[in-house]
Amino acid sequence: MKRKLVTMAAITLVLAACGGGGAATTSPPATTQPAPSGDPVAGAVVYSTSCAGCHGVDGLGIEGLGSNLHSNEFLAGLTDAEAVAFLKVGRPSNDPLNTTGIAMPAKGGNPSLDDDDLADVVAFIRTLR
Repeated sequence: MKRKLVTMAAITLVLAACGGGGAATTSPPATTQPAPSGDPVAGAVVYSTSCAGCHGVDGLGIEGLGSNLHSNEFLAGLTDAEAVAFLKVGRPSNDPLNTTGIAMPAKGGNPSLDDDDLADVVAFIRTLR
């Protein structure tokens, strides 16, 4: 049942137009990552309903929709706070760093997500490496 729910959520998100990449037009300098400030277990739940439709359940990306989060140099170069700020605004399709040509909506298209939810997603994404 849970798998069906996640699949249905993913399909809904794909139809709602997910995108790939980030918001900044230039890559931030590489930084050493402190321990994630969010809860990766809670982040996995949010990710499954708000991100997996474009980035895949496994985070390996879906061609033409969302980039691979396992080997994403852009996200690797962000602090957790910078990654949360990025997720809050998304990335437009015309951004030079957008690798898919599809806009990544702010908060993954889920306006109900708050900073704590986004910090949890970042913590989960950090576990994908």
